[in-house]
Amino acid sequence: MTSDSGAELQPRLSALPCEIFDQDEVDAEIAAAAARISDETALRAETVKILRTAQTKGRAKIAEAFAANPFDAAAMTVSYTYLTDGMVKSVLKVATQFLHPAPATAPALSVIGVGGYGRGEMAPFSDVDLLFLLPGKISPWASNVIEAMLYLLWDLKLKVGHSSRTIRDCVQLATEDFTIQTALLEHRYICGDTDLAQKLDVTLKRDLFSGSGREFIEAKLAERDSRHIKQGQRYVVEPNVKEGKGGLRDLQSLFWIAKFIHGVEHSADLVAEGVFREDEYETFKAAENFLWAVRGHLHLLTNRATEQLTFDMQVSVAEAMRFEDSAGRRAVEVFMQAYFRHATAVGDLTRIFLTKLEDMHVKSEPLLERIFRRRPRIKDGYVIVHNRIALKDSEAFLSDPLNLLRVFEEALRTGMLIHPDAMRTVKANLHLINDTLRNDPEAQRIFLDLLLKHGNPERALRRMNELGVLAAFIPEFEPIVAMMQFNMYHSYTVDEHTIQTIAHLAMIEKNELEEELPVASSILKRGVNRKILYVALLLHDIGKGRSEDHSILGAQIARKVAPRLGLKQDEVDTVEWLVRYHLLMSDMAQKRDIADPRTVRDFAKAVQTVKRLDLLCVLTVCDIRGVGPDTWNNWKAVLIRALYRQTERALETGLEDLNRKNRGAEAKKALRAALPDWPKKALKAETARHYDPYWQGLHVTAHVAFANLLRDIEPDSVLIDLHPDEDRDATRACFVMPDHHGIFSRLAGALALVGANVVDARSYTTKDGYITDAFWIQDSEGNAYEASKLPRLRQMIEKTLRGEVIARDALKSRDKVKKREKAFRVPTHITFDNDGSEIYTIIEVDTRDRPGLLYDLARALAGANVYIANAVIATYGEQVVDTFYVKDMFGLKYYSEAKQRTLEKRLREAILEGVARADS
Repeated sequence: MTSDSGAELQPRLSALPCEIFDQDEVDAEIAAAAARISDETALRAETVKILRTAQTKGRAKIAEAFAANPFDAAAMTVSYTYLTDGMVKSVLKVATQFLHPAPATAPALSVIGVGGYGRGEMAPFSDVDLLFLLPGKISPWASNVIEAMLYLLWDLKLKVGHSSRTIRDCVQLATEDFTIQTALLEHRYICGDTDLAQKLDVTLKRDLFSGSGREFIEAKLAERDSRHIKQGQRYVVEPNVKEGKGGLRDLQSLFWIAKFIHGVEHSADLVAEGVFREDEYETFKAAENFLWAVRGHLHLLTNRATEQLTFDMQVSVAEAMRFEDSAGRRAVEVFMQAYFRHATAVGDLTRIFLTKLEDMHVKSEPLLERIFRRRPRIKDGYVIVHNRIALKDSEAFLSDPLNLLRVFEEALRTGMLIHPDAMRTVKANLHLINDTLRNDPEAQRIFLDLLLKHGNPERALRRMNELGVLAAFIPEFEPIVAMMQFNMYHSYTVDEHTIQTIAHLAMIEKNELEEELPVASSILKRGVNRKILYVALLLHDIGKGRSEDHSILGAQIARKVAPRLGLKQDEVDTVEWLVRYHLLMSDMAQKRDIADPRTVRDFAKAVQTVKRLDLLCVLTVCDIRGVGPDTWNNWKAVLIRALYRQTERALETGLEDLNRKNRGAEAKKALRAALPDWPKKALKAETARHYDPYWQGLHVTAHVAFANLLRDIEPDSVLIDLHPDEDRDATRACFVMPDHHGIFSRLAGALALVGANVVDARSYTTKDGYITDAFWIQDSEGNAYEASKLPRLRQMIEKTLRGEVIARDALKSRDKVKKREKAFRVPTHITFDNDGSEIYTIIEVDTRDRPGLLYDLARALAGANVYIANAVIATYGEQVVDTFYVKDMFGLKYYSEAKQRTLEKRLREAILEGVARADS
């Protein structure tokens, strides 16, 4: 505890003390006001006015200094503390000298800062936690003083947390509540009676903080685990700087425990106590400074106590901290990689040291458990300490650099955790992992065994990544460590995504996802080259973060890395191919019409063999599932499954099986079987009513729905069938009505008005002049509509089709882009493909997603007399790819470059109009 907090803080301030808060000047001004103002209410108002002026000036000076030195978090946090101290001191003087002068018998009163304020670290809008310390029961005078102080501080818009207690109260309550105990651990005298404050200091050290700290440690560890579960165990892309994994609270938990045990006042003292090595302390300070700087800028930019780095704030904070675009990456991505690297370092430090402290205070096991529990046999060179693998002799361990890999294999083999001392030893000696080791066949064997031999390698890979071993062994991996992809699609950093994909592969191999992933599971049961698959997943995104296409660059990197991992030349070739084309199956399934024979034929030609198809299918499933917890769904599963099965059949029996006539005959046969009660004449009329594309483009369930709608249809009827398609997690909306121009866009508008997300759409014209359009739609959560919502859905669609609601007008109020999404740059790319389909031109529009986009694009195409046969919609967070299969009014493709340019111009204008609506 310090008796003169101002003197302690001054040398570290961001500006001159008098520029931040001139205590003498402010107090003199208040005293002058008190001399001329007798009314208590008026004096309070004048005091607030004087202090608010000083507060505004001080905050401006701190913000100015922080903007000039955006990484100087220490000066920023101390400066806000100094400013707050000054105001608290002035408020106490006003309360005790002018508002409620102390009587001769007035008890002592001391004002103590606790928690973060007590620590002397404040962000611009941090809470001000005060302890009003009293020698005994609170007197009427003390009560009036405390009340007056609080009202003045609240009038200054400070968020004040407060308690009024005796020293005995503090000890008793802190013994029962670890939150109070933690707050008192960092108490600091601010003003008032110094003797009482000194007595508190002595008593707390003697009665509260003199034990082993075992219960305190357990409470802090439990609190940390609970916080991580709430905030997200992995490094999520919109992190909470204060409470998230690797955030400030983790650093503070580490210091609290160390302070409790060692009684240190400053983090630098932890080196002398042996808690930190010098290099670890430097890492600690760098992370602490960076995180505090981020938090400070967050508060200043939002003008409130904001702790979460949302997407829009990431851009603003990156700009405030002067990050710049670099090598094809946005400044915000460079900033967030720095953030996640510091967060990873925090996680690394806190895990090692809190676990070590936990080891020091662990409960001894019951005797019977020690006798009867079977411990795994461990290899020479290791010992078991508190159920963790530890090193028997560090020097012997380091004499063979291969041990830096072996320790992870031993942990996986035994299923045990690695002791924190062993992790520290590994991290401190990464320089031993050099080219000689990387090219050592034994090192290659150990690494491949880590991937292939011991079940799920996820835990080992994550620990190797966090300790820097993975990047040391594969230097090409280092650039993607903690690399954030600035979009709403990916839930994890690139390195974490990579580990997640491998974890999913291991789960499929262990038959844990057989029901959910029947195709991928059956492929692995039949057998594939596991070495190729695991290495391909490890390297599939290794080219990200550069200006080049990451698939092409990744393939080039894979060609160099795979031989170093011990793969043979033919295996290297396959890994290179998989990395180069790891998005091919996903793109084909989600962005193309897989009912079109040309799609499957082109995909089969690219894949060439069933062996490659098997590997690519499993890799694709793992890649999509590794993007985020909710990315994989039944819709994607159905698409991937259908593309796989059609391609497998084509590769095994020949591509001629894909022709339209074969498919049409099979579809008609299936319809007849599904409608056994229909008269032959009616069936014959139905099968003769449609053109060939209709038969190949829809499942028999949709053919049945349309057959029932068309049977005995009246002229000018508008018929709708809404049906949950449970296999695809979507609702199938079938529409039948007389054909007329622009109907596809009107249907798209009607669906947009009810908030439906269209994931697939197909439009066909019958030979007798009816439109048969099928849309697959999902609600805002990406699910099929509940049955109870279908009547309202139908009602709104019918109103729009009757012209009672004009979609273009009604969508104006619904097109708004959320604030946190405006930071994303999604350039628009429009391409024309005349080779991907035998009878249609494929127009692919890659742009920012928003409500009503499909309607705007379809309306623009309708305005140019374009016939839309179907539309395939693939959404990736804030980005969407709308693919249209089209032909002109004469049934021809758009070969003319001039016509393509005209259509592209119309589409871009429609997008810009929608953007203007969304931003207005």
